[in-house]
Amino acid sequence: MTSALFVVTEEGYWGEECVEPLRTLDEEGFDVTVATPSGSKPVLDETSVDTDNPLVSEETAERVREAHENDERLNDPIPLAAASADDHDVVVFPGGHGTMWDVNQDVHARELLSDAVEGDDGKALVVCHAVGILGFARNADGEFIVDGRDVTGFPNAFEEDIVDDNDVMADGRKLPYWVEDEVKAAGGNWDAELDADASVTVDGDLVTARGPASSRAAAAALLEELDVRQTA
Repeated sequence: MTSALFVVTEEGYWGEECVEPLRTLDEEGFDVTVATPSGSKPVLDETSVDTDNPLVSEETAERVREAHENDERLNDPIPLAAASADDHDVVVFPGGHGTMWDVNQDVHARELLSDAVEGDDGKALVVCHAVGILGFARNADGEFIVDGRDVTGFPNAFEEDIVDDNDVMADGRKLPYWVEDEVKAAGGNWDAELDADASVTVDGDLVTARGPASSRAAAAALLEELDVRQTA
């Protein structure tokens, strides 16, 4: 059975970016494990289920709420330190601003990502703000794993509409860094395809996606890379 590890933030994950890939892999019979930094239940970014947000449909909000409240894997995750990329065929990093405060800064998360994309058989899917981890993750030689790779992710052009002039979000948290800037500084070849409805980039064993609207396409790309036929 193909297995996947989902690394989910405790500081606010974007519902669709987690639930859509989770649902897609479930449909293909994957064995899925969820991990969070401390092993506590991940926290949902309530904005991602607010249907006043034009990016959130009633169907998406309902699906996310159902999974967040009732999916046993999301309700009983393992600690990141107890997870190993070697035990899974793919490691998935859903996004959300919350990742910037825990997952992207977590040494065990960075090791999982490096092991997945630098090893012989593993693959990784990294979505939206979680792509910021590529600004920090290094391989065994101390080199940035994103150096020279083609990637997409949450762009500065979108972030500018979210934070104020002091990089403070509406919830009062100050943005610690900008994803695009950090990934570029680490050597990533950045293209968020701003004119496209969705943006997914595959470079070797690394699949990256721009944001919520790219979640379904990202999951499909991952299945293709894993040579798994998607259910009609």
